[in-house]
Amino acid sequence: MLDPAVSDQWWKNAVVYCVDVSRFMDSNGDGVGDFRGLTQRLPYLSGLGVTCLWLLPFYPSPGRDDGYDVSDYYAVDPRLGSLGEFVEFVRTARGLGIRVVTDLVVNHTSSDHPWFRDARRSRDSTYRDWYVWSDEEPEQQGKIIFPDKEDSNWAWDEEAGQYYLHRFYSSEPDLDIANPDVRDEIHRIMGFWLELGVSGFRIDAAPYLIGDTGIEDEMPQDPHDFLEDMRGFLSRRRGDAVLLGEVNLDPGERETFFGDEGDELTCLFDFIMSGAVFTAMARGEAGPLADQLRRTPRPPRTAQWLNFLRNHDELNLSRLPEDQKQDVMHAFAPDEEMRIFDRGIRRRLPPMVDGDRRRIELAISLVMTLPGTPVLLYGEEIGMGDDLGTEGRRSVRTVMQWSDGPNGGFSTGEDLAAPLIDHGPFRYQDVNVADQRRHEDSLLNRVERAIRVRKESPEFGWGSWSVLDTGDRRVLAHRCDWLGSAVVAVHNLSGDDVEVRLDLHAGQQVDDVADLFGNDRFEPLDPEDAVFALSPYGYRWLRGRGAGSEVAL
Repeated sequence: MLDPAVSDQWWKNAVVYCVDVSRFMDSNGDGVGDFRGLTQRLPYLSGLGVTCLWLLPFYPSPGRDDGYDVSDYYAVDPRLGSLGEFVEFVRTARGLGIRVVTDLVVNHTSSDHPWFRDARRSRDSTYRDWYVWSDEEPEQQGKIIFPDKEDSNWAWDEEAGQYYLHRFYSSEPDLDIANPDVRDEIHRIMGFWLELGVSGFRIDAAPYLIGDTGIEDEMPQDPHDFLEDMRGFLSRRRGDAVLLGEVNLDPGERETFFGDEGDELTCLFDFIMSGAVFTAMARGEAGPLADQLRRTPRPPRTAQWLNFLRNHDELNLSRLPEDQKQDVMHAFAPDEEMRIFDRGIRRRLPPMVDGDRRRIELAISLVMTLPGTPVLLYGEEIGMGDDLGTEGRRSVRTVMQWSDGPNGGFSTGEDLAAPLIDHGPFRYQDVNVADQRRHEDSLLNRVERAIRVRKESPEFGWGSWSVLDTGDRRVLAHRCDWLGSAVVAVHNLSGDDVEVRLDLHAGQQVDDVADLFGNDRFEPLDPEDAVFALSPYGYRWLRGRGAGSEVAL
């Protein structure tokens, strides 16, 4: 039985699915995905096993930064639908057991936002102090996030007669989080969407929300207090809601965003673990991943790590040691057009591994079993590819491939919101939901089964973890323990046949070991002499049983 004190922590054993509404399903033939289309596809997502949808920005926006340049926080982009259709979507999702988390982009606004338009008109404007201004361009510059587009964090505004701070694009002026009026407004934005039924927010670029802004000296308190205030507001309004944090920082620094008592961000995306997965896959060795598992601290009781392979941005390798970064680049992005910002890869996983089904499954198995909560990007379940002919990070944001019909079943329109992959090995005629549904051994069906077993194995999400000695540098084995039960996952990172022997029960009597999931039909293991024979890129999940009931391994 779950501890009543943490029984509402649904996110500990969730399966999160990232969706761009505009690229998922078009219901009216205008070429743009919308909430009606997404609502129509909710039964598909429910059948897949998804329990939480993370929505990329859907607010009104001039679209200079894929919707992250917000011009109205209290509305839905008219192309995507209405507030009423959003509410209907959330209600339908809830009825299918799916929660909804939305992107909260409040470190900056669009330069088209009414607040900024008013602020630039006069120094006496109510909104002037909602942004960060300077009469002279500061000599000290922070890190330029998009060096291919910007050469400064400050931009001159002719109408205002001052420079304004922008840590991202110059069309996205930073809000002054030190201003209590701005903080109150952020709470109002959160409260508005919570009232419409969302289960929390993903905080975009969380470190830039509270720090490295050029105004730290003006902050009246510890900047982290603002995150604690956000978490407190969220908990008061809805006790089971979450804050998911995009925090790509070095070890030791990133964990501070959980808060000393686990009272800031609920979950952090583990960028360092993601980099370790790709390093291990690039080298065909378990070492980088095993080392990172050993180094990763257990989060506070009220917090969690989020594991992912790819998200909607580039595969960010900025936290990897230089030798590991170069190995990953060489293996998965050998051409310059595949790279971006000198720190990342703008490809989806299947093209990175040349469509090798074994390696795709291996990666999915890893993200499902690593300690924490798995996050999938839309289309990952069918092995969608990318379009390197599209500018920048949009290469991985192509439209969803539903069938081999016109426009891949995404839309009946002609002018699509995003590219459709209609050439090469990942074209929609060959990679689509309808086709894979018809084939029992398809990637879609394997992922669906993996999700089902993952949800039946709460040890991966709730438990403490340890790395097991395999005696073979190519094989990773780790164990997760929770409430007297334990599961073990074994992965062969190499293209070789391997055989390893593991001590499963660690001194406890185990009558037999039951297979949960794997890439093959395996012979039953002898717990006293557990020999694992794995094919190239093979994997196996197990749980111990004894005396008619499940026990710790």
